[in-house]
Amino acid sequence: MASITARMISGWSYGRVRKILPLALTGLLAVSACQFAGGDDPDDEAHRLNTMKSFPLSAYLPDAESGDAKAVGTAQWILAKQCMVRLGFTGFKTLSLRTVESTYPVRQGSLAVSSGVGDDSPYGVDDPDLAAEHGYRHPRQDASGTQPMEWPADQYAALTGSFESGESHRAHGNPVPEKGCMGEALRKIYGPEPKSTKVGGIRLSGYYSLAVQYWYQAHKEARKDRAWKKADRAWSDCMKEKGFRYPDPDEASTDTDWFRGDRPSAKEKETAAADARCKLDTRYIQTVHAVESRAQKSAVTRNKKALDARRAADERAMANARKIVDDRS
Repeated sequence: MASITARMISGWSYGRVRKILPLALTGLLAVSACQFAGGDDPDDEAHRLNTMKSFPLSAYLPDAESGDAKAVGTAQWILAKQCMVRLGFTGFKTLSLRTVESTYPVRQGSLAVSSGVGDDSPYGVDDPDLAAEHGYRHPRQDASGTQPMEWPADQYAALTGSFESGESHRAHGNPVPEKGCMGEALRKIYGPEPKSTKVGGIRLSGYYSLAVQYWYQAHKEARKDRAWKKADRAWSDCMKEKGFRYPDPDEASTDTDWFRGDRPSAKEKETAAADARCKLDTRYIQTVHAVESRAQKSAVTRNKKALDARRAADERAMANARKIVDDRS
């Protein structure tokens, strides 16, 4: 159900924008399936805290594994299918929703399955063994189970409202809705899309941009805290002892050297493994998570009315989606 989960805020790549926001678009709302348990040893505790689900604001983002969230994905495709038929794509009349559910559209010829640089966890690599094997290119784990699906250029444009230069904004003489049939479907489920907002130089849009905005602001505030800065220094000192010089984990994970090849170099693997080990040895994740969680709790308190209103709207949308699915049955 990536259309309302991992793809809700298009254009984000977590590894490249970690300094702006500790969220991955590719994993933003498809929260970790990691289970919470008591009695952690320090390393287990670090792994547990290094997930989206461990933060207060995650309560205001959808759980991609829930039945309601999956119903929204199904309803979106039901409505998008009707829209595509209306636009003149008659083949969609016989389209089986089973072939498209839990998928998101990509333009034919542009699909590239890659483990790009940048770990999707909020604080980056935290497993020295995995880092030694993959560097900063850990295979993405999407808890929603969503997969990309290629579509011909004309169908992709109609589904998404994304056009390349020179392409017509009409399909078989019919105007393509704003953000395509997938976007029109979401508006029918959720209602009008909230106004976009600019965060860290990037314009965010979508039904969950409010929670993302507060997340960004809390993260920015948390990084100014003395405890966070002290954690960065402790981690940096640990890295120096291992022969690596970076002021903080963000600088290590976004080193431009890692973007020069399709596979991690030996240097990248060594750096990532040292990064993960230093996080564990200095209790980096536990420290910065505590600071950021406090900032998020304050953000929730200050903005509870707006967040609760958004949550109520989400609940109405889920009810709309269930009705659409039930009516089809």
